Amino acid sequence: MADDSLQEKTETATPHRREEARKKGQVARSTELNSFAVLFFGTIFLLFAAPALAHDLASVMREMFTQMYAGPISSADAVHRIMQLGFRVLLMLAPLFLATVAIAITVSGAQAGFRFSPEAMQPKFEKLDLAKGFKRLFSKRSMVELLRDILKLTLIGTVAYFAVHAEREGFMSLADADMSAILAFTGWATFRVGIKIILALMILAIGDFAFQKYDFEKSIRMTKHEVKEELKQHEGSPQMRSRIRQVQRELARMRMTREVPKADVVITNPTSLAVALKYDPETMSAPVVIAKGARLLADKIKSIARNADVPIVENKPLARALYASVEVGMQVPADLYKAVAEVLAYVFRLRKDTKSRTTAETEGTDA
Repeated sequence: MADDSLQEKTETATPHRREEARKKGQVARSTELNSFAVLFFGTIFLLFAAPALAHDLASVMREMFTQMYAGPISSADAVHRIMQLGFRVLLMLAPLFLATVAIAITVSGAQAGFRFSPEAMQPKFEKLDLAKGFKRLFSKRSMVELLRDILKLTLIGTVAYFAVHAEREGFMSLADADMSAILAFTGWATFRVGIKIILALMILAIGDFAFQKYDFEKSIRMTKHEVKEELKQHEGSPQMRSRIRQVQRELARMRMTREVPKADVVITNPTSLAVALKYDPETMSAPVVIAKGARLLADKIKSIARNADVPIVENKPLARALYASVEVGMQVPADLYKAVAEVLAYVFRLRKDTKSRTTAETEGTDA
């Protein structure tokens, strides 16, 4: 058997290999997509929360400056007031922090699923190997990441330049504006520039996610030998699987032969096929095939039917159609209703005549 290392990994990863990769923390995840989502939704959050935040921060600043000019205070009082102000600022910014964390967790989970991987958190000392680290530094993945970062900087820089350049006329008109107008324009201009940059990052994030997905699928590919070994490990050797299938066939045959005595009729080829049918008008909407077989199994079905006094009817076209199109336990298809109904009608009529003759003979004997 050829060494796995010499074989090309051309086979798609099996579910077991994917599960093993997930346990090790190997998933397709794009940090660029996380960054885009945090910046985008964080900016939208600030757009709606900015008036309230500005009002609260202004109140804190007024209170701080008022206390500064209220008179001399001790060092302990100053530290206490600063801590109070800092705590109030943290409370004001807490919704933004929590929203950012929630967004980051949601996007990360959407990419790879919400699953904790202890194995991925274990320290890996082989990463301290300088030779392997140097090799990773000049690997194909590192080159792609370098190109991605260069593209990212170029894209952001270009978009930022044109976005700021588009606002130049507005900035020129601020020469005679008051402070409130300057702050309002600056805030909205910053928002417009930021949104343009973030939308540019979205394009980069989508491309990065596609690459991460492709790279992950490529990294977990398997050789043909690995697929065979995994199949053998989980389902047994080919000999064992063959034996299991053989036992399953034997059990199915035993179940079928047990059902033959319950049949209303056995339709034959007449030599190579046999199909047993059962029909109860009160419980069944259509006749059901309860057993079928070819060659030796057909002979077995016919033998059991004779011993159980089940009528055997020769009908070559119907036997072939039923054997080819209907599995055991299934109802007869609509296109065969008429042919099957004629056979069942003949069998039921024959059974009724036989019963009538038996009854008449019994009454004659009693007389």
